[in-house]
Amino acid sequence: MHMNFSEDAQHSYFFSQPHQPFFILAFVNALAIMLIFMLSFKGIIHMNITAIDYHAYGFIYLLFTPAFFGFLFTTFPRFASTPAIQKHTYMKVFTFYYIGSALVILGSIATPVFTGFGMLISFIGHLLGTLILKNIYTTTTMEDKDDIFWILLAMSIGVVAHGLIIVGSLLHIGMTGFATEIAIYLYLFMLAFAVAQRMVPFFSHSMVEKNTYLLKSLFILLILHILVEGFIVNGSFIIDLLIGALLLKEVLRWRLPFPNPNPLLWILHIALYWAGLAFVLGGLTNLISLWSGTSFLALDVHILVLGFVFTILIGFGTRVTLGHSGNMMQADKYTTFLFYWTQVVVVARVLTSLVTALGWNFMVLFDITATVWIVMFVAWALRFFEVLIKGKKLVN
Repeated sequence: MHMNFSEDAQHSYFFSQPHQPFFILAFVNALAIMLIFMLSFKGIIHMNITAIDYHAYGFIYLLFTPAFFGFLFTTFPRFASTPAIQKHTYMKVFTFYYIGSALVILGSIATPVFTGFGMLISFIGHLLGTLILKNIYTTTTMEDKDDIFWILLAMSIGVVAHGLIIVGSLLHIGMTGFATEIAIYLYLFMLAFAVAQRMVPFFSHSMVEKNTYLLKSLFILLILHILVEGFIVNGSFIIDLLIGALLLKEVLRWRLPFPNPNPLLWILHIALYWAGLAFVLGGLTNLISLWSGTSFLALDVHILVLGFVFTILIGFGTRVTLGHSGNMMQADKYTTFLFYWTQVVVVARVLTSLVTALGWNFMVLFDITATVWIVMFVAWALRFFEVLIKGKKLVN
């Protein structure tokens, strides 16, 4: 496919490294999706797709997936000891994602035809990007390919789930919920954790021997979680408690220096603790829901996605942005504040679920949660967009 970017775009700093355009796209999408979702949820605007489906698809495939590609197109070749990905290669994926994202977001309030085409175009971008990673995996001469295998497997499952969601949405077949479960646990979480268990102990100078069975055990338990939930809603509480215990035991085994004085590290450590807590709290709330019928408004999913995936995304994203722009690898007061703010987002969403479970009106907390999310991404953009677009040097 021949690129239609102008010569200026082709040679600009903005497109010189893969993480730059992908991070910008992910963050702009995060703002647009949340704004439309909030206005739709409050009945201010009408959407052509259900608010829940839009919420799930938008964040999984238009926020996290471009952000993952931005990170992996930069680091996956390093993990595999292969040459860096060429610009014309990653720009093809970006082009599909840029056009697809715009059509999905525009189509949600204009016409479902745009949404359908946008999802298909985004899917092509997702598939192309995954094939690039697969090519790196198959060409590397490294002997230890365990970590990159799990990263590639999780991304591949994400593509399959992406396709199932599109088929379910376009043909109105009731598979989108099941496909979304696969996307959350075997794609989003599994990929983010496969990267985290490799990178965070390394950054933290943890010398503990690697647990070679960790990702395999986790993967099997996550499959069991999805299968049980498919037959009995909230019935996976025992499996969830087992996963939570496995994760917390493993993270404690790493002996991460916590609390850590370095914000670039403690943000990653906090995310890892949230991973284990998400499954423990999810198991407990699922048991309560099964027993009493109480709704926790998807508390387990939101603690996992916000507490772990979102928190570690901000941590790794900030680290990559600083490290690949010639800036000092340290968090100033502004960046440290952003890291604290990620936890305000998590806590606000947890409170929304707890208020719902108590039977109170959660709309005020819903508004607060959506607002702190928007503030988070606007504040990050104000600090780092110029770094990504122009290579700005920050004054600490």
